[in-house]
Amino acid sequence: MKTKITVLVSGGGTNLQALIDAQQAGILHSGEISLVISDKPGVKALERAEKAGIATAVVPRANFGKDYVGYGRELLKVLKENGSELIVLAGFLTILSDEVVAAYPEKIINVHPSLIPSFCGEGFFGLKVHDEALEYSVKVTGATVHFVSEVVDGGRIIAQKAVDILEGDTPEVLQRRVMENCEWIILPQAVEKVSAEIMNEKN
Repeated sequence: MKTKITVLVSGGGTNLQALIDAQQAGILHSGEISLVISDKPGVKALERAEKAGIATAVVPRANFGKDYVGYGRELLKVLKENGSELIVLAGFLTILSDEVVAAYPEKIINVHPSLIPSFCGEGFFGLKVHDEALEYSVKVTGATVHFVSEVVDGGRIIAQKAVDILEGDTPEVLQRRVMENCEWIILPQAVEKVSAEIMNEKN
């Protein structure tokens, strides 16, 4: 039995698309994306999932204000009802509560647009990560896929890939290079690796 994957999204869903493409190409074959959950309605990632014939759900973050625990419980309910075995954060901007993390030890993975431990932790997402990399004049950056722990961006690293920073790069140009040359490659590979491990545990 393939590992049941749930992907959590907040926006455009480019990393989700990379996973859908990898599944259709047979790169991701030990797991299957069975559900895509968004923390807000109407985002493009949900359209991408629907187009690929994948079930979707919305657990609106706005309904819970600053109550991360309440939000986590609602999310957990949907994950359990779906029988989710592996959770992938693909541009999911809500911090998971400790209760959610504890329910899926080393079964939640995230992609972060830098080479952890650089430019990571609370508040480091989107263009800010690339802005900081340019500000520090580092010569290489990249992406990291890691397990999610109670510490933001602090879980065990599964995969990393680097790219050069080029003269004249803007945060937007760098973001695109990191996505295309790092995130979209190592995220599907890491999801396949962990899916295979979970599948082998079951059989």
